[in-house]
This record gives sequence, structure tokens and C-alpha cells, in this order.
Amino acid sequence: MSWKNQSGGPWGSGPRGPWGTGPQSPGPNSPDLEDLIRRGQEKLRSAMPGGFGSGKGIILVVALAIVAWLLSGFYRVEPDEQGVVLRFGRFVATSNPGLNYHLPYPIETVLTPQVTRVNRIDIGIRTGDDPRRGAAMRDVAEESLMLTGDENIVDVDFAVFWMVKPAAAGSTEDIGAANFLFNVQNPEGTIKAVAESAMREVVGRTNIQPILTGARQNIETAVHELMQKTLDDYQSGVLITQVQLQKVDPPQQVIDSFRDVQAARADAERLQNEAQAYANRVVPEARGEAARITQGAEGYKERAVIEARGQASRFLSVLAEYQKAPEVTRQRLYLETMERVFGGMDKVIIDQKASGNGVVPYLPLGALSPSSAKPAPATQGVAK
Repeated sequence: MSWKNQSGGPWGSGPRGPWGTGPQSPGPNSPDLEDLIRRGQEKLRSAMPGGFGSGKGIILVVALAIVAWLLSGFYRVEPDEQGVVLRFGRFVATSNPGLNYHLPYPIETVLTPQVTRVNRIDIGIRTGDDPRRGAAMRDVAEESLMLTGDENIVDVDFAVFWMVKPAAAGSTEDIGAANFLFNVQNPEGTIKAVAESAMREVVGRTNIQPILTGARQNIETAVHELMQKTLDDYQSGVLITQVQLQKVDPPQQVIDSFRDVQAARADAERLQNEAQAYANRVVPEARGEAARITQGAEGYKERAVIEARGQASRFLSVLAEYQKAPEVTRQRLYLETMERVFGGMDKVIIDQKASGNGVVPYLPLGALSPSSAKPAPATQGVAK
């Protein structure tokens, strides 16, 4: 029995396969692909007088190809990109974000680097993935250990933030993006090498104490300026936006000893501050006391000078009277002197011409005064 007599092959009648009847279309059968191509060719022949082989048909096909080639020159630049137009591989212009046009390939091509994205490079540290702890930081000693200006070693970890320097649209002089594409083969490696070199230069001319304390901002600014100048000299088309110090410490092997030194310096500074405070308190007091003594001496000097001048004036006046009556003035001076000498003493008057012991009784008026609480010891004097 032949398969033809089985009405559809060995699986039965109709369009059946080895797994049963295939899916059936509910509508009319789809047209054959060859039939569609054939119909399209017929319509094209009817639209083109003379068919494909005629001159008009060839011209029309060439014109359509030229139009399609010219339309291929339109391109789009994203908001975070900038277009760099190349003519036969040479930079000619830049373009702004949006829809732009350049001569079609192969005359002109366009590259669109991202010029607004800020990139980061870590120097001295690496971020690794730990299956148990997640992201882990690893120190890279060959990058972070640096020599300071006072010949100490310091461990510096820092980060550099950079972006492609955008070129002025349509400019052929300010071509930062083009320089970035053609002048630097490995941008990240170049920026990393320049950053490490700049940091070593700045740290190498700075002492360790300012680096560890208050000079961080100055160091970041100096490294930033030095990096930008170097990259501009290279015409790299890179713009450094920030340099940020992450960690500045002594090496791990000597950090304990260094902390002891720091503590000793802090104690020394504290003692100096206390001594300065004591000096600020004592010195004004001493200066005040010295000023008081000086003023007292000046007052004594003025008083002594005035008294001496008074004594001299009195002596001159006595001299004038003495010259007028020497005997009277001499007697008056003697009596005044005796009065001044014996005025504050207890006296016993003895008259040698009197009979008996010669003691002349007298009334001590000073002893009878209420102001005399205790009599002074007796003192004998001789009066002639």
C-alpha cells in the first residue's frame, strides 16, 4: 500500500503531522512570501516606466540611495554628552546636546564622550568585595607612604574627582573633549600617576606636624592646582574638580610611638599655656607694684626737695638777721636749739649756788596732763 493512497501520508488524511493536526488558522490562508515579492516587483515595474533596466530607473535608484546617504548624517547628542566631529579622522568641530548633522560617513564621523559625569579615583586604598563582609577597604602602601619635608614618613590616602573638560561649542581652539579622546591613551592611569606625583611633591615640602593637624585644606588646594597645571600641559582635556584627603596618619608600625610623641607635645603645649597664663597674671601685678614704688619715690623726692628749699630759705633769712645783730641772733639760736633738744625730756634742775644738794624743785606740768598715761623715765640734765 502506497502512502499516497492513505490520503495525506502515513499519519492519516489531511495536513497532519506526527503529533496530530497542526494549528489551523480561523481565517483565510496567509499569502506566500514569494507571491508578495513578485507582486511588489510588478508594482515597481508599473511605477517605473521602462522597468529596472531603463536609464530613468537607474537614476531614480541612485537618487534614492544618495538621499538615504545624506540622511544618515543626522545624529543625536545626549544631555550629558558632547559631540566631537571628525573629518577623515581629524577633529573639526564640537556640537551641543540635541539633534545635529554632519557629513555622512565616511567623510565625517562623530564621537560623543560624556562631559558632565564626575569620576573618582582612589589613591592609597582599594575597595574589594568580601563574601562575608561585603565591600572592604584595602590599603596600598606603595601608593600611600610618602616622605615629608622634615624626613618623616606619613601614610596618605586621598581621592581625586575629575571629569572631561567640555569644549566650547563650534570652537577649534578650546577642544578639551577632543584632547581627552586623542591625547590620552589611558586617562585613569594618567590621572592617577599625576595625582600621586603631585601629592608627593606637596607633602615633600611640608613638615609632618601641619600635615597631621591644620594644613589639610592647604594641601588639597595645592595638589589640585598642581594636578590641573600638569594635565593642562599634557593637553589631556581633563578637569580636576576636587582633591579630598581621606586619611593622614603615621605608618602603622610606628603609630603607637607617634601617638606618645603627640601626647608629650600636647602636654608641653599645655604647660606652656599655663606658664603664659601665670606670667600674664604676675607681670601686671609686678608692673603695678613697680609703678607704685616709683610714684612713692617721686613723691618723696618732691617732698625732700621742697623741704630742703624751705630749710635753705629759712637759713638765708636767719643769715640776714644774724648779719644785722650777731649777738642777739646767736643767743636766740642757742635757746631755740636747747628748747628743741630738751623739749621732750624729763629734766632735773640743779643750782650750784644753792645750799644743800642744789636741787631746785619745780612743778612737772607735763606729768599732770591727761594725755600722759605713763611717766617717762627720769633723765638728769645739768643747767648752768
